[in-house]
Amino acid sequence: MKNVTFPDGITVPALGMGTWNLGDDEARRDAEIRSIRMGLDAGLRVVDTAEMYGSGRSERLVGQAIAGRRDDVYLVDKVLPSNASRDGVRKACAASLKLLGTDHLDLYLLHWRGSIPLEETVAGFEDLKRAGMIRAWGVSNFDVDDMRELARIHTPDPCCANQILYSLDYRGVEYDLLAHDRAQGIVTMAYSPLGQGGELLRAPVLKRVAARHETSLGPATPAQVALAWVLRQPGVLAIPKAGSPAHQRENMAAVELELTKADLAEIDDAIPPPRRKVSLAMI
Repeated sequence: MKNVTFPDGITVPALGMGTWNLGDDEARRDAEIRSIRMGLDAGLRVVDTAEMYGSGRSERLVGQAIAGRRDDVYLVDKVLPSNASRDGVRKACAASLKLLGTDHLDLYLLHWRGSIPLEETVAGFEDLKRAGMIRAWGVSNFDVDDMRELARIHTPDPCCANQILYSLDYRGVEYDLLAHDRAQGIVTMAYSPLGQGGELLRAPVLKRVAARHETSLGPATPAQVALAWVLRQPGVLAIPKAGSPAHQRENMAAVELELTKADLAEIDDAIPPPRRKVSLAMI
């Protein structure tokens, strides 16, 4: 499986697991936990969550899923901008750690920019790192100008990741942000890499490309093509959600696909890359 390496030297598989909306429905809880554990069994390491997801329900579910196997996990969490003061990040992190049942996060991200100065948030992250509550820090939903501003803040430790919306139906970041972060050694974490609402996966071009490929599960699916398309980018870590073991198996099989130049050209023709700067999309 393809890997990505963070600026601090930690290497993880380029396919991780997102948990947005997991934990919201008690009837699906068992399947969601089994899905995460199946991913860990298969060698996936990154599990991404946030204090915002279900107001802690996602964190609580993740804590249950990783109980007894914390060493298998590269655990990522995100703090709300309203909690991103120097004191606020400590309180928010402590609350998240309690729900997750662990004593540290591997990576802690500012979920998006708010009114609190970046210098204060970064100082709070550095406090957490010195206290052993986090191993590394990063940001989410930051565009190029935000990243440049962040780079001007003197810190002993680098920003390790920028988690952004990136999929075939949100290609705007290809104009400049992907290359900018890659040049700085910052890992791009792609959330919602399969698009939203299923519309992308009904695109005829994905069906045509899928028909030309096979995986160990059988004929490739449009979802696997869409995920393989994101994973082809160097320095990109995709974190699709999988609410069931069957969905997790489908996601994992996407790493087997090697899209050809002809496949990529056909996709570009149907869903063109950006020709100008566009505002960073976020959901």
